[in-house]
Amino acid sequence: MSRRRKKIALERIEKLFELALKCFEKNPRRADRYIEIARRISMKAKVRIPRIYKRYLLCKKCKRFIVPGYTCRIRIRSDGVTKVVITCLRCGTIKRIPLR
Repeated sequence: MSRRRKKIALERIEKLFELALKCFEKNPRRADRYIEIARRISMKAKVRIPRIYKRYLLCKKCKRFIVPGYTCRIRIRSDGVTKVVITCLRCGTIKRIPLR
């Protein structure tokens, strides 16, 4: 029963992230609400949010939806080690992702 519950929770989380992407331009508050619901589902069901969503669509500090060009800035840095730098324009948090 637990595996089935976690699978359903993961499907709902993915669906909520897709809905947030679709409705962001028309209603950013609704997109943030979808992300908040997805986070609650993940905590309740003890399921991790998939890495791709966590890295590129979720701010680690303010826990809000980030969209490149609207609510975040993405740059590529190469100071010895090449990395992607994502800056949240709402709270100013900087996320660095190393590239291999």
